This record gives sequence, structure tokens and C-alpha cells, in this order.
Amino acid sequence: MNQTNSHIFEVSLEDFEQQVIEASRQRPILVDLWAEWCPPCVVIAPVLEQVIRDAHGEIALAKLEVDEGKNMKIAGRYQVRGFPTILLIYQGEEKGRFSGAKPRAFIEQFIDENLAG
Repeated sequence: MNQTNSHIFEVSLEDFEQQVIEASRQRPILVDLWAEWCPPCVVIAPVLEQVIRDAHGEIALAKLEVDEGKNMKIAGRYQVRGFPTILLIYQGEEKGRFSGAKPRAFIEQFIDENLAG
């Protein structure tokens, strides 16, 4: 993954509170809860990254690999049932979520609808 884009980054249980919850008070953050063994996770990753790149910093993407050690606790905290699950966190709260690989138009509409008003 390209770490040079500050709008797309990896998070873990240890830095989730600061990198996602606290940071979401500045701008909305999509959290991609994914696993390496999950084909839909692999499919949606580049789509999410393109949506974020095209948003020019208005929204960020935090990638959380649930198979990495303690990271599954985040999935438990949000009662995630399947992967990938995409959470939209803003102002420290979950504003919406969806699961599975979705097309770009769905993702953009999901962001717009959940941030409106």
C-alpha cells in the first residue's frame, strides 16, 4: 500500500482511538475492516482508495486488517458480522456502514447520504 498518501493509512487496535475516533472530529473517516483471505476485501480496496484520492483530503480511509493480533477486538466492538465491513466514522461516532464489495457509485452515494445534514 502507498503510505505516502496521508489520507489512506493503516490502523491497529493500539492507535484506533487516536487515528480514527479523535481524527474523525476533523474530517470523516472510512474504516475498511478487511482480511487477507477475503476475496471481496481484495476487490473493494482499490475502489475505496480511488474514492478517497478523488475526495482530495475531505475524507480519509483507515485500513484495519482484522486478522492482525488484537485488531479483531475492533470488529467485536462494532459487532461486525462479515468482511469487508466499511464503517463511516465522523465526530467520533459511527454514521453508517455497509458490507461486501460495492461499486464506486454506491460508495460515493453512501458517503453523501450519511454525511448529509
